[in-house]
Amino acid sequence: MNFLATALPDNPIAALEQAGALLPASDGSIGSTINVLLLLTVLALVPSILVLCTCFTRFVVVLAVLRQALGSPSLPPTQILVGLSLLLSVVVMAPTLERMYDDGIKPMIDGEITNSEEAWKKTKKPIREFMFAQIEAADNWSTVYMMLDYRGVDTSDPRKLTMDDVDTLSLIPAYVLSELKTAFLIGFRIYLPLLVIDLLVSGLLVSMGMLMLPPVLVSLPFKILLFVLVDGWELVVGNLLQSVAAPEGVAMLMTSGGFV
Repeated sequence: MNFLATALPDNPIAALEQAGALLPASDGSIGSTINVLLLLTVLALVPSILVLCTCFTRFVVVLAVLRQALGSPSLPPTQILVGLSLLLSVVVMAPTLERMYDDGIKPMIDGEITNSEEAWKKTKKPIREFMFAQIEAADNWSTVYMMLDYRGVDTSDPRKLTMDDVDTLSLIPAYVLSELKTAFLIGFRIYLPLLVIDLLVSGLLVSMGMLMLPPVLVSLPFKILLFVLVDGWELVVGNLLQSVAAPEGVAMLMTSGGFV
């Protein structure tokens, strides 16, 4: 199993081919046995891919902050928030996933690409462009510099670096940190108006001498009413979808131009 530990992080397709060569009655090609292994591997990696390489992190954090701002920790239920975040992520990521399939996976299945390195490079390029686009839109390059600096890459002059200099293992955690920062900024803008209602209700209860009545209990109906009157779900989800940058604008920078 040593080959999996070394090949999988860098090239999962090569790891699958090597695994196929070790299976009984296999010639090492992408056959029925390797298809089964490929399916099992993809199923095992799907949760990590959704959390780390898509906008799922941004969506679920913002919706969780919204639930906290409303003052109802169990409403909507966690399953609803996760399911909605997942479906929104699929909608947003559909063009990128289609490009990954058309550029790398389909040619490999059809036999147009026989080199696993080339297939993996073409498959990961669209998702890398997507992650770079979000970092560029949020101007969170400091997370990329931090990861590169930790891995020993000279970041003293970012203008000399290109996006091809950022390996995928450094890009993914930098992207997650960028998404968390973006999500908290969006959540702050959502939280602030609802916090004003809490302050007004608290001040009113204090002035009336009703100190034993929890302000959250009184403000919750007003916050829900305000949220419904302004079509809060439509506003939040619409702004979340619009906050995701298109990867086309950053694609031209993948091989030239640097970060700044």
